[in-house]
Amino acid sequence: MVANEKDTSANQQRYRSVLKSSSIIGGSAFISIVIGMIRTKFVAVLLGPAGVGLMSMYTAMLAPVTTASNLGINASGVRAIAEASGQDDFNRIALVVKTLRLSVWFSGFFGCLITVALSSWLSSITFQNTDHAFSVAFLGITVLFANISIGQTCVLQGTRRILSVAKISVFGAVNGTVVSIPCFYLWGEAGIVPSLILTSFFALLTSWWFARKVVIADIEVSWAHAIAEAKKLLGFGLPIMATALQGVCVAYFLRLIIANQFGLAGVGVWSAAFAVSGILVNFVLNAMGTDYYPRLASVALNNALIEKEVNAQLEIALLLALPALLATVLFAPIGIELLYSGKFNDAIPILRWSVYGIFGRVISWPLSYIIIAQGRGKFFCAAELLANLAHVLLIYTCSKLWGLPGTGIGFMILYIYYFVFMVVTAHFIAKTHFSLGNLKLILNSIFLLVFASCMHIFIQNHFVYYANSFALSLVVIWVVLRRISRLTGVTLNGFKARFKR
Repeated sequence: MVANEKDTSANQQRYRSVLKSSSIIGGSAFISIVIGMIRTKFVAVLLGPAGVGLMSMYTAMLAPVTTASNLGINASGVRAIAEASGQDDFNRIALVVKTLRLSVWFSGFFGCLITVALSSWLSSITFQNTDHAFSVAFLGITVLFANISIGQTCVLQGTRRILSVAKISVFGAVNGTVVSIPCFYLWGEAGIVPSLILTSFFALLTSWWFARKVVIADIEVSWAHAIAEAKKLLGFGLPIMATALQGVCVAYFLRLIIANQFGLAGVGVWSAAFAVSGILVNFVLNAMGTDYYPRLASVALNNALIEKEVNAQLEIALLLALPALLATVLFAPIGIELLYSGKFNDAIPILRWSVYGIFGRVISWPLSYIIIAQGRGKFFCAAELLANLAHVLLIYTCSKLWGLPGTGIGFMILYIYYFVFMVVTAHFIAKTHFSLGNLKLILNSIFLLVFASCMHIFIQNHFVYYANSFALSLVVIWVVLRRISRLTGVTLNGFKARFKR
């Protein structure tokens, strides 16, 4: 009896921990995304789909350079700091932090130089001309800013300063929006480059402000020790960098494919659809990388604890994401009109199909982090390579078959494959399986999403449709809150009391 009570209490504590971190990071990510969408709204209204497409192309083009120049030090740094923190090895923490801070300066400066040197080539590949070469060269400074900012955020992640990471996200988004909107208003399309530079600069300032508060042991780190530690970080970081590089390169290639078939306006519509599909659920995914990964890394050698952490993370993540995914399906037209404009209505079918891919991402990511937490960097790189190749092939094929809506269909098929692959992988490397409760939750969630997708087909009257959509959303939110309350042992009144405190 006592043992059962202890197990129940331990499980509730685990769920409370997951919920707390997801709420802090997720809430900040949600606010940041909403603020970012305000910025995008101005681009959409002032510049139209082509302006959104141009901004998306610039961002996607710079991402591979930023990722490659970082060399995966961010992921390996978080892992090393988290491990040292778990062992209370303060000298080791100081060594890693000082090495990390030095490394990101070198890597960022190198990335900046590469961007400037390759500006004409990048412009030719992206836009089929060199008209944007000068702008690309100027954007090289954002690579330096991004690398330094990432390094500072890694220190906060590794030491589990979750609230500080959350504040960086929010303040960075606010500052970026405040400085960007005047750029769009004053200079139109020419204001995109200054807005991106100013946004990255203020993100750097914000991350520095919070990272400077982290107190580390005052130890002398020689160049020999720093180089030796950097090699260790690179040993784990390079495979992770290769994997991340695949992802950002795929995002870039997908935009090239869409731009080739549908022009910059098509890229803008596609970007709008995926931005809206992620706006309500990315808070869950961001929480996984920020808190779940270090937590999983600390128990990476214990399969039983891994399974408990995975199931706890999955259940909370899916419960938080389900109302958001449902709302995205039900209120897609309103979301597009509110966040963009009527010129982006072609994004609605893409948005509704892509929700199923986002759902697949939510239920597969908790499994994929097992591979990274166990230090299987090369295997993770190979697995992601297969998924990324499949992504490009599916988007190319499906867009040829069904036009822009086909990009959403391809995204859905991708995550069906990815989910199955990760389930099999988790079984073989960590003997990890979903609990019966989670399997039921996944099936019920799929049923709800399919039901919601069918509603707009069979209910033609707009008033009846939105009335039923609103009622269904309220019921799902109530059920989700009750289940979270049962899992965490915190009543709904308890949530209010904690919030007031």
